[in-house]
Amino acid sequence: MSPPGAAGPTRARKRARGLVELVVTVAVAVGGAFLIQAFLLKPYRIPTGSMIPTLQIGQRILVNRLATHPGIGDIVVFNPPSGADNQLGGQCGDPDQGPGHAQPCERPTEQPSKQTFVKRVVGVGGDTLKIRQGDVYRNGVEETGSYVQACTDPSECTFSQTITVPKGDYYMMGDNRGDSDDSRYWGPVPQSWIIGTGLVTYWPPDRIGTL
Repeated sequence: MSPPGAAGPTRARKRARGLVELVVTVAVAVGGAFLIQAFLLKPYRIPTGSMIPTLQIGQRILVNRLATHPGIGDIVVFNPPSGADNQLGGQCGDPDQGPGHAQPCERPTEQPSKQTFVKRVVGVGGDTLKIRQGDVYRNGVEETGSYVQACTDPSECTFSQTITVPKGDYYMMGDNRGDSDDSRYWGPVPQSWIIGTGLVTYWPPDRIGTL
């Protein structure tokens, strides 16, 4: 027979133990979610129409943060060169650098921006690229794929000269070739600035699928 008053402390200890277990479970779940985002998967929302028709404004994707050495055709999230978001011009020393100029930007800048961009890899280190009407000719071979949204005015997306992508860099372009702020205007991206490769799109539900 339990001594008088023993039941109360026992129930209190059980409640306290249950509360501790709940706190530990929540802490582990939150910590696990943080580690997943930091080292494995991270969600991103598409802010602009530069990747139309592949990705629409507001669409959400998951990025594999372990895949930081993408290949041709991969969709990647990365930090662009510092000043890439500058609406006054490109990053190649010519404030008027843009569509229709003789040569797309081929010189990387030294510092990354804090912003994140989503684009497609169209060239890697050592590739020679020529851009005509928004289409990329990589090492003399025209890219293929239904993902390209053609330029409204093809002449504005044509560059007369061929460039070479520096070793260790990636050349990024949006699928919406007539409305994309990309490597044509601010240069290639070093591998160390790549955050990850797009894995799946999970929102909205009618566009769920792999990338």
